[in-house]
Amino acid sequence: MLLAGLCTVDQVQRVAEIPAPGEKVRSLSMDVAAGGPATNAAVTVAALGAEATLLTVAGAHPLAVLARVDLEAHGVDLVDLDPGRPDPPAISAIVVRDSDGERTVVSRNAHASPQFVTYLRSLRTRLSQAGDEMPGCVLLDGHHPEVALEVARWAKERAIPVVLDAGSWKPVFPELLPLVDIAACSSLYRGDDPREYGVRVVITTAGPEPVRWSTADGSGAVPVPVTQARDTLGAGDVWHGAFAYAVARGEGDVPGWIAFANEVAAERVRHEGPRSWTAAVAKMGEG
Repeated sequence: MLLAGLCTVDQVQRVAEIPAPGEKVRSLSMDVAAGGPATNAAVTVAALGAEATLLTVAGAHPLAVLARVDLEAHGVDLVDLDPGRPDPPAISAIVVRDSDGERTVVSRNAHASPQFVTYLRSLRTRLSQAGDEMPGCVLLDGHHPEVALEVARWAKERAIPVVLDAGSWKPVFPELLPLVDIAACSSLYRGDDPREYGVRVVITTAGPEPVRWSTADGSGAVPVPVTQARDTLGAGDVWHGAFAYAVARGEGDVPGWIAFANEVAAERVRHEGPRSWTAAVAKMGEG
């Protein structure tokens, strides 16, 4: 599978209670891992046993090594489109409440360097050299919009399904959505209806509530498994990765793909920490 989008370095502090303004608290645990929608989705795809190639911007800053090491350890093939970028990568400061796994995130999205344009020009060539075997699906998160557009066009020319993690409206969407086959939005999505741009399948996730879907042939909702959440960080990203994995297999239908993604995301939230869930999820894939 091919995934393109944001890669961050996440510092995750687990606490008994979310601190009030001006309050200092001692954390129960601390983790550092790569993060971002496409990145967490790539880790999910790899955990399920499929090949996961992540197109992103990491750069040469020492902090980027933290993300590289984490992704390598979890089987993700990282393709850095701006490897000489000297600035720090995007950093997310995250607090997770111990009692229910609810998370609070403060982050600043990544920006590419001026040299990024040079690397972008070679992207299509690099995609064409990826080998004879084409990915079964492409997942985009809309970050690094030039990359998203180039990958979407490349996939469209080859009839490869394009899935968009449309968590929130982004300026690139009017140009990107006509290239998308499936748009998976969160309930907090505020923007144009993807169907106005010709998107054939529109999905809306809402945390523990049923996941709604709509196609030209019908609509419906798929219930989410009832579970005790221990950590909700990245659960939506895991959902998107599992959904795209199901699409890439080329079997089943929209409700079935959603049901599988619901199960995988439910398994993720049962585990504390940014990567502790991968071993359990690995048992759910079929390679």
